[in-house]
Amino acid sequence: MSGRVAVVHDWLTGMRGGEAVLEAILDLFPNAELFTLFHFRGSVSEKIEARTIHTSFLQSVAQRVSDYRQLLPLYPRAARSLDLRGFDLVVSSSHCVAKGVHARGARHITYCHTPMRYMWDRFDDYFPKSKPALRLAASALRPWLQRWDRDTRGVTQFLANSRFVAKRIETYYGRSADIVPPFVDERFLRPPLQNEREDFHLIVSALVPYKKIELAIESGRKIEIIGGGPLLRKLQRQAGPNVRFLGPVSRDRIIERLSRARSLILPGIEDFGITPLEAMALGTPVVALGQGGVLDTVVHGRTGILFEEPMVDSLLRALDAVESRSWDREALRAHAASFSRERFLRQFAAAMQP
Repeated sequence: MSGRVAVVHDWLTGMRGGEAVLEAILDLFPNAELFTLFHFRGSVSEKIEARTIHTSFLQSVAQRVSDYRQLLPLYPRAARSLDLRGFDLVVSSSHCVAKGVHARGARHITYCHTPMRYMWDRFDDYFPKSKPALRLAASALRPWLQRWDRDTRGVTQFLANSRFVAKRIETYYGRSADIVPPFVDERFLRPPLQNEREDFHLIVSALVPYKKIELAIESGRKIEIIGGGPLLRKLQRQAGPNVRFLGPVSRDRIIERLSRARSLILPGIEDFGITPLEAMALGTPVVALGQGGVLDTVVHGRTGILFEEPMVDSLLRALDAVESRSWDREALRAHAASFSRERFLRQFAAAMQP
């Protein structure tokens, strides 16, 4: 596209699924400038770091607080303060406030990873009754932030990563969205497929409330957990000898453990969830709660087992089913490979056509 392009991402503090999508968006716009609320230098890929990166007034503040999510009340103002004058196209990659930038009349396309979880349907997970002071403060903020989030007049077009997120966009914003699924990293498609598996199931996840990791811990099966987060110590206290916490590990280590696991478990509701595709790419079936974005990727009985209720008994029946079957590792990989980066770029470009 001719003209100046601005790409906006909520914040740059680590490489996760959203940042992989951001990399691909930047490939579509090689001359785009990148805007974000704050950027911890060195925390994202060289490809992202190489861009001209503009930050908001929160840059210096975010680096001094123990948890930058404490700054949530300032996020809307910070997003609106980003200076997008002179750009012909704005593309935002948003799971929080990036979609709320002031595009100043430019065409504004938002790739929505999810509407703001903590102010809508997952409020109780992030602000539980067990933390009354935090919940009281968040409850006071919630109506104002919901009104701000619901105002999407500045967005020309929404793209969603799954049917589930498209429905949430319709519910909360009253807007329709074209669906452009994310992609699996090709590095997960290269290792030899392993037919022999060790006696454990794997979780690869941030340890946050809505992931419902405790369901897997309570199953009594041998579980390995990769990832970190605010619930780590609580989950460690709950866990018995059947659970092994590996912490945050390298991509190579994730590939090695996924290649040896009997299944990947997703006990919570995912907006899309790239990890199931990574598991399938390595020939590993997925055991997932049959709600949310996994319905776009997991084919029950062919690439995994979907369980009906977020209950331990329901999960155990699914684990029994996945253990009792022989899985076609090549078919699992082929399914994952259909979610390619090239397909994402092609669908994204096509969805942007006026």
